Amino acid sequence: MSRIFDALQRSAIEQSGIEYPDAVSVATEVFEAMPEPAMPDAVTANLGEALREIPVATVVAEAPTLETLKPEITVIDKAKNAAADFPSLHVSVTSASRLVFFSEPDSLAAEKFRFLAVRLLQFRQRRTLKKVLVTSSIPEEGKSLVAANVAGALARRKERVLLLEGDLRRPVQAQQFGLGRLAGLGEWLLSGEQTVSNIYHLGGPGFWLMPAGDPPPNPLELMQSGRLSPLMSQLSNMFDWIIVDSPPLLPLADTTVWSRMTEGTLLVTREGKTEKGALEKALEAIKTSDLLGVVLNGCSNPDHDNYYQRYSPPAKK
Repeated sequence: MSRIFDALQRSAIEQSGIEYPDAVSVATEVFEAMPEPAMPDAVTANLGEALREIPVATVVAEAPTLETLKPEITVIDKAKNAAADFPSLHVSVTSASRLVFFSEPDSLAAEKFRFLAVRLLQFRQRRTLKKVLVTSSIPEEGKSLVAANVAGALARRKERVLLLEGDLRRPVQAQQFGLGRLAGLGEWLLSGEQTVSNIYHLGGPGFWLMPAGDPPPNPLELMQSGRLSPLMSQLSNMFDWIIVDSPPLLPLADTTVWSRMTEGTLLVTREGKTEKGALEKALEAIKTSDLLGVVLNGCSNPDHDNYYQRYSPPAKK
C-alpha cells in the first residue's frame, strides 16, 4: 500500500501549476488489502513489489449429494437462460471513450485489466465472490471506466457478466457506450415490478448492462425501499459476475447500501487527483474483509510502458 501513498504524495507536490492530463485511464497497480495482524501471511505475487494476499478460512461441511443439487442446478440454469432474453444493443467503442479494453486491446492498459480479472478469479477460488463493488474516495477518479473495463475483461473469459450502474446520482455508463437515454435501475425500483427488466446485452463488449437510468429525486430513499436486495438475489442466479459501479465513498451514504449487497470492494484512486487524506478516510470506511484491492489509475510510469512495448508481439506487416 505504501507505493499508492507515495504516488499520491508525489503527484500532490507536482500539481502546483500543472494540470493533470486527461489521458487514457490505466489501471496500473493492484494492491490487495493487508491481512489482520493475527492472521498468517499467504502466498505472495509480484507486480512491481510483493502483494500480500488475504488468507481465507476453510469451512468443512458435509458434501451434497447429486439429488440435493438437482433442484438448485435447474433453477440456476433457467435463470441463466433467461438472461439471453434481454434485448441486445450493438455498441461501437471508439478510442475517445477511453474504454481501452475494447478500443486498444493490445495496449498496456488493457493488459492491466486482464491482470485484474485474473486476480478476481483467483480470489473466487478461495472465497465467495460474485458481486464486486467498484468505488472511489471522491468523484472523477475513474471508477466507472475501471468498472466497465473489468467487466469486459471478465466477459472475454466466457463469463456471464452484468455491469450494474449503482450510481443513481451521476450516471455515465449508457453515455460512455454511446447509447443515449435508457431506462435502468432507477425506473425498475420505482416501477414495483417483480420481473427483472431494463437490462441490455451489449454486442461487441459481450456483457450485459443495467444502467442507472434517469436520476431520481431521492436516490438513497429509493435504494433503501426494500426492493434492491430481492433484485440482487435474482441477478445472482442469472450471472457469473455482477460488477457494481457505485457512487464515491465520500461524503455519500449510498455506497454503504451497496456494500451490504456485494461480497468485495475495489477502491479506485487516481494519480494527480486523489489526496492522501481522502484515501485514508475511504479505507477507514471499508471493512478490511471486504477490501479486495486498491487500483492506482492514470499512473505515469514510463518504465512499465517501455518494457511492455519491447516485450509485446511485433506489429503485423
